[in-house]
Amino acid sequence: MKTREQLGGIYSASITAYDEAGRISAAALQRVMERNLTEGAAGFFVGGSSGECFLLTEAERIEVFEAASSFSGKTNLIAHVGAISTEEAVRYAKAAMKLGFDFTAATAPFYYGFSSKEICRYYYDIAEASGAPVLIYNFPGNTHKEFGTSDLAYVELFRSGAILGVKQTNYNLYQMERILNLNPDLIAFNGYDETMVAGQALGCVGSIGSTFNMMLPHYKRIFDLFNKGERVQALELQHRANNCMEAMCAVGLIPAIKYELARQGYPVGRARRPFMPLTQEQKDYVDGVLDKNLVAGEHFKG
Repeated sequence: MKTREQLGGIYSASITAYDEAGRISAAALQRVMERNLTEGAAGFFVGGSSGECFLLTEAERIEVFEAASSFSGKTNLIAHVGAISTEEAVRYAKAAMKLGFDFTAATAPFYYGFSSKEICRYYYDIAEASGAPVLIYNFPGNTHKEFGTSDLAYVELFRSGAILGVKQTNYNLYQMERILNLNPDLIAFNGYDETMVAGQALGCVGSIGSTFNMMLPHYKRIFDLFNKGERVQALELQHRANNCMEAMCAVGLIPAIKYELARQGYPVGRARRPFMPLTQEQKDYVDGVLDKNLVAGEHFKG
């Protein structure tokens, strides 16, 4: 199993690319991934929220894993396998690990009011199926499930060896620190692009971000500056990144990322409905904010 040092760094939360007919385009996805590797990505989080996972069929989700698996052995690969049904999540986990992914990750099962014991059983089952510890994709804003560190079922889960750590897509970074405090062997990835420096300060080994698909050099610079102790410079670039994030969230984050990738020469299709494409006014607004704040990759050489 890879060490925390091998797993540390910047990960793109990969988009799902489509062709003009709306079908999965392995070639377009691989082109973006190759670009991100050149820019310094440590790995990829495949099939998550940025990849429109819950808008895909089961066959399509596995097709995305197959496309990304061409990078197996070349970089770190984490497959998001979360589902409401344990059996469905297990099928994804088995498929991903067979394709050469390093680990799986999973959101908590949502919609129904599952108990903490039921949620823990779901993670134990995924770990058993994958043959490796699972990264908890902690996204309570969407799943409406919290991993309370005073809940004994969750305490046992975090100390069990079935869990790799947590992708903390939650503004409550204190919760993440408390989870790490339960078990020093756990690792954490920051999950909100806009809180990356705060996540690093509280112990994250890396960061997994949606906007990294189209602005990875900017975040790589923030990450490296912080680790070198140049905190003022890191925070200044975080402010600028957050200006970009604020603008994209205001018009629709996933459609905006896909639009900006196309503007940069990496067409990946439109986000699936009910997402709507950006209007010209929205495009002009986002372009203006990014052009003002985003530092181009070539500025980071040396």
